[in-house]
Amino acid sequence: MAISWRTRLHIWFRLLLLQASWNFETLQGVGFFYALFPGLRKLYSNEKLPEVSLKYLGYFNTHVYFAPLVAGAVLRLEEDRASGTVVPEVEIDDFKEMVAAPYAAIGDAFFWGGLRPLVAGVALFFAVKGILWAPLIFVLLYNIIPIWIRTVFFSRGYRQGLKSVEFIQRHKLPDLAIHTKEAAVVILGGLSAFMVFSQLTQHQLPSWLGMLTLIPMVMLGLVARKGFSTLLLVFITVSTIFLIGLFWADVVQLIVF
Repeated sequence: MAISWRTRLHIWFRLLLLQASWNFETLQGVGFFYALFPGLRKLYSNEKLPEVSLKYLGYFNTHVYFAPLVAGAVLRLEEDRASGTVVPEVEIDDFKEMVAAPYAAIGDAFFWGGLRPLVAGVALFFAVKGILWAPLIFVLLYNIIPIWIRTVFFSRGYRQGLKSVEFIQRHKLPDLAIHTKEAAVVILGGLSAFMVFSQLTQHQLPSWLGMLTLIPMVMLGLVARKGFSTLLLVFITVSTIFLIGLFWADVVQLIVF
């Protein structure tokens, strides 16, 4: 029995609540079962449904934006198993366990480490120019892309089943995550240079003074490579910037005179 598009749409919306029942024992397990339940109810009889449902109440954890890909593939596997015409090549629990951790690593690198800083950098360019719509630009850009990816992933997972793994490999998403991180670094670096140049121009200071910022940047990079705490380095940097901001007028007078 094929699951109707209405039921699949219902499951897609339920996946938005994947972490609403997050807990330390099963992590996303309950939320994943909650999302798939409308489909399982269509596939199995009232006598068989409790037995199938119990298998989904265990541990499950992956990246929240990759969960639709797993859910779509699992839904296809459940269809095949319920119909009895196709025997899945691997057990559904084994498939979930096999893809959950790699998908989580790819998702963390792409979304948290790449896309979010990249979109934030783009929005900050609007903010430094005094455009009040900058927060809205960040919210729209950052949410439109994941929603589109959720939709594509769920559709691909349902259509391809186990072969949805090949979709990730064919589009080289791990490499895309690295390139997104690199783009975010370029954007944020360009933004920092633009802000330094703007401040120097505003205070009628020579622009070459901005090159002095390379010294602490290189020093921080070297210290970080030595294994120094990154969190402590961030705290020191933010504190230094805050103190410079408090006494910026005195610093400018000192440089000028």
